Parts: sequence; structure tokens; C-alpha cells
Amino acid sequence: MSYSNTPASAKASMSSENLRLLAVLAPKIPMMLKTTLFHVLHLSEQSKYLDLKEELTVNVVRAFLTPSGKSLFSISATQKFLAKDPGPSGRIWVSTYVAPADEGVAKAITAALIGLVPKNAPATEDMLAALKQELAPSAPVEAEWTGYRAGVADDAKLPSGMSQRALYDEMMKEVSAPSTVLYFHGGAYWLMDPATHRPLAKKLAKLTKGRVYSVRYRLSPKHAFPAALIDAMVSYLALLYPPEDAFHAPVEAKDIIFSGDSAGGNLSLSLLQTLLYLQRNNLTVTWQGESRHVPLPGGVALNSPWTDLTHSSPSCDENASWDYLPAPLSKNYHIDSIRPECEIWPANPPRRSVYVDDHLCDHPLVTVLLAESWKGSPPVYICTGWELLADENKYMAVKLRKDGVKVVFEEYEGMPHCFALIFPESKGARRCLTGWSGFINRVVNEKGDGEKGGQVESEFKRIRAKTLEEVDLEGEGEGEGEGQEGWMKIAPYSEEEIRRRIGERMRRAREEGVVGIVAKL
Repeated sequence: MSYSNTPASAKASMSSENLRLLAVLAPKIPMMLKTTLFHVLHLSEQSKYLDLKEELTVNVVRAFLTPSGKSLFSISATQKFLAKDPGPSGRIWVSTYVAPADEGVAKAITAALIGLVPKNAPATEDMLAALKQELAPSAPVEAEWTGYRAGVADDAKLPSGMSQRALYDEMMKEVSAPSTVLYFHGGAYWLMDPATHRPLAKKLAKLTKGRVYSVRYRLSPKHAFPAALIDAMVSYLALLYPPEDAFHAPVEAKDIIFSGDSAGGNLSLSLLQTLLYLQRNNLTVTWQGESRHVPLPGGVALNSPWTDLTHSSPSCDENASWDYLPAPLSKNYHIDSIRPECEIWPANPPRRSVYVDDHLCDHPLVTVLLAESWKGSPPVYICTGWELLADENKYMAVKLRKDGVKVVFEEYEGMPHCFALIFPESKGARRCLTGWSGFINRVVNEKGDGEKGGQVESEFKRIRAKTLEEVDLEGEGEGEGEGQEGWMKIAPYSEEEIRRRIGERMRRAREEGVVGIVAKL
């Protein structure tokens, strides 16, 4: 439909939206002009690694994420704005399925939460007291089956009049590999949706020739931790042991990859650590009336995972100039505390963290960096940039490998948080998607030696900006430090140091009555 044929009311709405956008952008124009000038004259450090569009995007997004006063939206208003769904279009299949609630899952999660509370730690009693409160119940969990749809126009809509089951059947006609990506979107646990991540899900489906099961888990603050973790477990069990009304046949665990960006990466690791706890203690989960031993997935693939919800790593401050996320040590660190009140915030009972009870911020199923052991885990892929979460991502990769896990780690020079989603058409993003999907293909789609992840060997690489040259970080660190292999030098701190940093941060927070978790997208 041409603009000339657009109804007057729609034109008025479009004009209003344009004026609103202009009003928001106008104050940012001086910053944009300065960024452009410094980039063109090669005066900014970022110009050595990013092109002009990328540097402008980082600075503009950062400006939007560090609002103040009247420009700050309430949590519910922000959620509603980002929940707008234009519907699937283009080369994509989407079929929605709702897995049923099951209180057996909530009971298993509660058992893991209590069992993983650190013993004799300063906060042990506070954690146990918090877990005695009524936790989130199980609930039906919606998810989007997503596949690549070939041979249609870029603006093609899904066929009308088809049931969700029929759409699923059509999608499966184009799926030629066994891989099923169980995807958890990012958004600080209170933003985004599978709809916002459809372009990424479509790319992963295309590159793996498989399918993606993108979970619409419950969002905080209305549904606090462990609601999202319960939903993640329900979704995994629905793949392994489908309810009677499911569209799909049972999926073998070895063909399933947990995957997610940012908070979704945290949720992937939290679910994995829960499964490891259940296996170590020979515990079952009651699902649809049957007691199930829950197997581990074939692998885990993470993009800029948020592993430390206390933000205790030096990079959370030192890398601020490379990231669009506001540094937690800035005046906006407690940004949620100055958001306008709405129907879901402040929470009742009060807390400072949008996602979790303040006393549980350093629980190992929340700040997964603190998990004692990952032994027995399937292969893990982690990519990161020069972002606020860089240090914790590096530490996580080294911790996993120390625990005997096969790890593929990729560090991208100069790149911000989740850059492949922010710059989807850039060379760096294409290289990232190649590494991400390539890991999935090696774990699931390529025949190994009979061992889980047989085609995966540990790799630690840095990807140069602009040239995409690959640098072997293991070789780069060889010989530095007696008794240490090269890959061990990648971690910015020891396990003792990060536990001390987090402990001190939480102690100060408890003394001040504040935990102050800043949102990560």
C-alpha cells in the first residue's frame, strides 16, 4: 500500500511517531556529530576497530540506555513498547506451541536451589531464609518453533488459515539436520521476547539446517527468579518427553543445544548447572506424571553470557568506552531505583534487583560464575567482545576448561555486547554466526567418535577487527607463568580473587541495603 492510499488516521499516527522519534534524537545530534568528526579524523580509539556506522550505533544506543529524569520510562511501559510484534515475515517459519505447567519441575528446581546454597558462607542463612519464601510456581510455557523458509520474498507472510501444527509440519519439510537449538533470548530477564530474536533464530536455523525452539519465558519483575529457570526446564522436558498435544516427536538429548545471548546465556548455564546437580545426586524430575532422569544436552552455545549479576569484574568499568551498556559504576548504576512507579515495580516485598531477591544475587544458579564445578558438562561455545562482560566471559571459559569441559572461546576485537545482534549485517557478525553455528554443527550434525561432541576440540581465539584474522590465544600465552598453559592466562583473575570481589561487593550491598543490579541487554 502506498503512502498516498494510507488512511488519514494512520498518517497522523505515523507523523506523531516520527515527531516523537525526532524529539528523542535531537538532543543526541551534537554527540553524533562529534563521534563522526573524531572517527573521520581517526582521533577516537574505536575508529581503529569499528567502522563509522558501528561506532555511531554504540554511542547512540548508550545514550538511550543512560536516560535520566523525565526521559526515563517505567518498567511496564518499556516492556510494552518492546513487546510489539509485527508478526513473522520473510524467509522464516514460526509455529507456536505451549508446553503445560508441571509442579514436579518447580519442586526439582527448589531442591537444586537449596542443595547448591554455599555451606558456611557469610550469606548462607540469608539465602536459606529467602528460599523459604514462596517461590514461583510452574506455569504453561509458550515457545516458537522457528525454521528457515526458502524461496519466498523478503516481505512474505506466513500462509493464512493454517493451524500451528500445520505450520510446524511445513517447517519440518525444510529441516534437513537433527539439531534443535533450545534458545533463550537476552534482555536482562525483564525485556525482549522470541519475536525480537526471530532474525537471529532464522539465521541459526539456516546455517545449521536444523530448527530453533525459542522460549517465551516469564519476565521479571512480575515473575522473579526462579520463574525463568522453571520455564527453561519445562521447555527442555517438553522436547525430550513431548506432551500428548505436542507437534514434535521426542528429541534426543544429544541433538539439543542450549543457546542464548546475555541473560539468555545466564539462563542456559543455570539450567545446565541444575541438570548437573540432579545427576550428581541421582535425583529425578516428575514430568507429566512420570519420574524422569534428565540427560544433559549435546552442547551449549553462548553469546556474551551474563554470568556475574553482581558486576564485580574490572571490565564492567574499564571497558565502558567500548560498550553501549552503561557502566555500573556510573551515576546510572542504580537506574532502576529512579524509574517511575508502575503496576509491577517497585516489587512487593521490596527489592533492588529487578530479577531476583537481593539475598540470592550470589547464588550459583543466579551468578553462575560461582558454581563450584562444571565437570561432566557437554562442550561449550562462548563468544564475547571488548565489553562490560568480557572479564567474566574469559573467566567462565577458563573455569569450564579447568573442569575438563571442551571449550570453544572467541574474543572479538573492539566489539560491544552481543554485537552480532546489534550489527547483523557486518563482517564481524557474519563471522560470529559462522563460529556459533559451526560449533552446533560439529556437536550435533557431524559424526564424531561416539563421544558427545566428538568433533569439538578446545580452542581459544581472538578475531581481529576488520580483517577477521584469527589469533591463537593459547599460543600467545605459552610460557608465561610457571606451570600454566597458555589458555589459563586468558582468565583476568583467579577463582579465589573473583569470589573475594563478589563477596566484598555483596557485603557492602547488604550493609547499605542495596544490591543494585544494572540491566544487561
